[in-house]
Amino acid sequence: MRIRTDGDYAYRRDAIERAADFYDCNKTKAVVSACDDTPHFAQAARQVLARDDLTLEQRREIAETLSTRAVYFEVNTEIVVNTE
Repeated sequence: MRIRTDGDYAYRRDAIERAADFYDCNKTKAVVSACDDTPHFAQAARQVLARDDLTLEQRREIAETLSTRAVYFEVNTEIVVNTE
């Protein structure tokens, strides 16, 4: 697999190099590690945001902190009133 890093995609090179630095490994292993980890981190974030012991404000602050350019968390409260 090839990942374009030329022209408009030059930011990808920086992202891959940051991942390699973070995981302290080569670029290929870093990309695979990031791909493996992302769904687990997203699920863990959802679990934290669903905790009953957090206020709505705390949940929104956590969501903002955990959101990235590629993954965005949003906390909403929905109130539905049905009348007959």
